[in-house]
Amino acid sequence: MIITKENITNFIPHRAPFLMIDNLILANAERFESDFFIEENNILVRSGQFEESGLIENIAQTCAAGFGFIDQGNGTEPKIGFIGAVTKLEVFELPFVHSRIETVVTPTHQLGNIFLVKGENYCNGRKLLECEIKIVVT
Repeated sequence: MIITKENITNFIPHRAPFLMIDNLILANAERFESDFFIEENNILVRSGQFEESGLIENIAQTCAAGFGFIDQGNGTEPKIGFIGAVTKLEVFELPFVHSRIETVVTPTHQLGNIFLVKGENYCNGRKLLECEIKIVVT
């Protein structure tokens, strides 16, 4: 792990109760990986399952942590990012509480301060959701 749960808020602007990432496992120019344990009191849990919006937010926060880690490595402060659009969304299944999800984000294109990323969430090797997100970084 390159950023632990105890230090994740040094790299992303999110705070409880809207933290949807625990640890950043990998961050390089080609790929970001994170994990997240779903607690039953999470605000995006309904009927014992983590909602689609939570999975998308987890992807976005994985981006924020990955870009923040890279920024710090380049000697700059982590920047703030905003979701510009979510496209090509496919939901395969929703995870239950007390599950750990793994997230993989692949930056695919950059135009100035706009990034297009592909995000995927997994639980026990099963794909939960995949999408593309346009992230605007300021």
